[in-house]
Amino acid sequence: MSSLFARTLCETATWTRLRALMLAPVLLAALALTACGGGGAGAQVQPPANQACTASTCGTLLVGLTDADGDFLSYSVDVVSLSLETANGRVVQALPVRQRVDFAEIVDLTELVTAATIPNGTYVKAALTLDYANAQVSVEQNGAPVAATVVNGSGAALGTVTVDLLLDNRNHVTILPGRPALLQLDFDLAASHAVDLSTTPARAVAEPFVVATIEPVVDKDLRVRGPLVSVDTNASNYVIDLRPFDHLSARLGQFTVATTAATAFEIDGVEFEGAAGLAQLAGKPAGTPTAAAGILNIASRTFTATDVLAGDSVPTPRFDVVRGSVIARAGDELTVRGATVVRRDGSVRFFRGDITVLIGPDTKVTRDGGGRNLLRPGAISVGQRINAFGQVTATPTVDTLTLDATQGRVRMKVTHLLGSIVDAQPGQVTMDLFAIDRLRPSAFDFTGTGSSAANDADPAAYEVATGVLPVFGLLADEPIRVFGFVTPFGVAPPDFVGRTMVDFAGIRAVMGVGWGANGTAAPFLSMGAAGLVVDNDNPDLGDRHHIKIGPVVVDITALASAPTVAPASAGPTLFAIRRGDTVEVFREWQPFVDRLGAVLGGGARARAFFAHGRYERGINTLNANYVAVAVQ
Repeated sequence: MSSLFARTLCETATWTRLRALMLAPVLLAALALTACGGGGAGAQVQPPANQACTASTCGTLLVGLTDADGDFLSYSVDVVSLSLETANGRVVQALPVRQRVDFAEIVDLTELVTAATIPNGTYVKAALTLDYANAQVSVEQNGAPVAATVVNGSGAALGTVTVDLLLDNRNHVTILPGRPALLQLDFDLAASHAVDLSTTPARAVAEPFVVATIEPVVDKDLRVRGPLVSVDTNASNYVIDLRPFDHLSARLGQFTVATTAATAFEIDGVEFEGAAGLAQLAGKPAGTPTAAAGILNIASRTFTATDVLAGDSVPTPRFDVVRGSVIARAGDELTVRGATVVRRDGSVRFFRGDITVLIGPDTKVTRDGGGRNLLRPGAISVGQRINAFGQVTATPTVDTLTLDATQGRVRMKVTHLLGSIVDAQPGQVTMDLFAIDRLRPSAFDFTGTGSSAANDADPAAYEVATGVLPVFGLLADEPIRVFGFVTPFGVAPPDFVGRTMVDFAGIRAVMGVGWGANGTAAPFLSMGAAGLVVDNDNPDLGDRHHIKIGPVVVDITALASAPTVAPASAGPTLFAIRRGDTVEVFREWQPFVDRLGAVLGGGARARAFFAHGRYERGINTLNANYVAVAVQ
């Protein structure tokens, strides 16, 4: 991240940290978390009955879940259990309830999913169990979501899958009273799947790849959700009963959320800031639903909210909710695609058809970042990611649904652009769009976005106002990421107001290599402390042999020399080897390389290889913070 330049416009001083959003695609999940104690975030839950915990014999572990951008628009599966095991074989459960999770919905943050009180000890193994029996998976094809089935290598549908994780000496989880522990699990869907779009439905051939570490490799904002327990205005914090995702009844431990004078609140559709917002929250009854996003301080184990939603500003029985991207607008009718629908009865599903959202002059409009925006419905334009609150007025089918938000509200969410630079001048960057929040530009109808038809947004020359963000050094054709909000409908140009930018040097490069169903005995030309040299002339190479830097794809078979994957010299690192249903994880490079050499030397064949980090074209080297190798 040292080369990342990310600056916030002066008008958004209360803006949430977006470092996590700037890390590019490939890893698709990370059970991430932290146990927080002391004056910051704290958690207490009832342990499983067989643990017989007391204050002196048990400690706390917080577990969260996240995802990174990948090939899936939705990926809903059941997370059944998470267990930990000590060296002497004692096994404890850390996930008290089954969780339905759409990994594709949590690309940009980490969701705190449970707090577990477990016996003191040093845990050297973990196991994650997933149930695919009712999985709902979608991928994009020609700009539209299509269904995909998840199968194993033999083509049979997946059922219950358990992945065992062996933790190296630097990754052991130590539980002590009064000292919460930290565990991160990373379910790498890119390394776990090969997606075939030639079939109907599409097929995702899976061998789940999960890794674990006590130090997160990817730094993201944290989200915590659950009903309100109490508010302490003097201490500037409040306590919730943790209830992740859209779970109706779980109470997975009390958790304390700290606030500051800059914390943005939205309560029942009305915006407040700092102490005024906390005072409003104090007036709400216990049980009021809340959701907070903010920063988890790993060293101090404290959580501070930058944004807080409460009351019917989060899904409640009062409203049906649609979460997705506006792909077209005609008058007061929005067309939303790639959306998740949360019904008032608590049911949740990804909707592959387009959704019509009706708005009107009484629709309240707010946006992430607070600031008492006082926005009008005209602020919502094509490309904007939204949460719409209203009433479903048409019986939903597989392909159609209408939400009436004329007496409801719309919250504009931070929107993510990915593309390449056409031109960069002080105050403005022109982009050739590759995607808007994972949807290709062909999915959007930009008619009416401009002040005249001639000024309608052009995805090949998409104009982004950058304000005081630095543009010096941005070069044509290089990839760029921008985060912000679409310009109000009928006002462009500019087409977009950027709040944060990530240039070429800051965009994480991802290498993906596959060697077919039978793998290869010699994936690397050399292996050692200096790195792994990938054989780009290997005759066993399959369809996947690339380095991706945002929208730029480099075919490694076309490179003049074999690329090197070397350990990153800065930042946390994580390296993993998957054999069958067991994954070994390492924090340090040399033990990883030694073990990989022994595994391959023993007759195993490499099937897939993924790495992410910073790619230096001049020396053809990817300096990797993360490497995953699947062998058979």
